[in-house]
Amino acid sequence: MELNDKVALITGGGTGIGKAAALELGRRGVRVAVNYSRSRAEAEATVNEIAEHGGTAITVQADVSRVGEVHAMVETVVRQFGTVDMLVNNAGMTRHIPMEDLDAVTDEVWDELFAVNVKGMFHCAKAVSPYMRKNGRGAIVNLGSIAGQTGVGSSLPYAVVKTAVHGLTRSLAHALAPEIRVNAIVPGAVATRWWSGREEQMRKLAPRLPLQRISTPEDIAAMICMALEQEAMTGQLITVDSGQTL
Repeated sequence: MELNDKVALITGGGTGIGKAAALELGRRGVRVAVNYSRSRAEAEATVNEIAEHGGTAITVQADVSRVGEVHAMVETVVRQFGTVDMLVNNAGMTRHIPMEDLDAVTDEVWDELFAVNVKGMFHCAKAVSPYMRKNGRGAIVNLGSIAGQTGVGSSLPYAVVKTAVHGLTRSLAHALAPEIRVNAIVPGAVATRWWSGREEQMRKLAPRLPLQRISTPEDIAAMICMALEQEAMTGQLITVDSGQTL
C-alpha cells in the first residue's frame, strides 16, 4: 500500500512506540489521527511535531476498552479526513508484578489488562473495518510482545493477554480478508516509559542479546510502516527483539 495521503489512526499515539509511529507516518505523508486516553498533552505535542515537519494530524480522545468511545473516535476521524485506511493498535497497559507472585494477580488486574490490550484492539478493528472494506483495501497492525511467545514479562497476566493479541491477529486476518490485512509487530524490550525506574533491569538484558542493544521506539515504528505497506502479507507475527528470543 502506498502510504502517502492515506489516513491512519494510531491508538496510544502520544507516547513511546505510538508516538514514533505517528511521527514516521507523518513524515511519509500520511494524515494521522493520534488517539489518547489520558495523555492529552503528549498527544497534542505529537500532533504539533508532525505539523512542524509539514504533516497533517489531529488528536482524538477515547478509552479503547469502551466500545462507545471507540465508535465515536472513528466517526470523528472520518468526519475530519473522510475515511480510515490504516489502524495501528498500539494502546496498551501493564502491571509490574513478579511472575511468581500469584496472590497479587487479582481479578481487577486480569479484567483491566484484557479489556485494554485485547478487547480494545478488537473494538478498534471492528469500528474501522466498514470504511476499509468500502475502500476495497486496508491494513491493521497490532502491537504484540515477546512476552506472548515466552510466557515471561512484566506480569503473568500481561504475558497471557499478549498471547491473546497474537491469536486475535491471526483470527482477524481470516475474518477481514481479502480487503483488509492484519499483522502484528512483536517487540522485545523497548526503551519506553514502561521501563522508567527500571533502567538497570533493562540494561541487564543487553549482554544477553546477540545484537547487544535494546530496541528503540523508532525501530518498531519502521517495522510498523513496513507491515502497513506490504500487500502480500497477513496474519503474521513479526518479531523485533535484537535476538532476545534466539
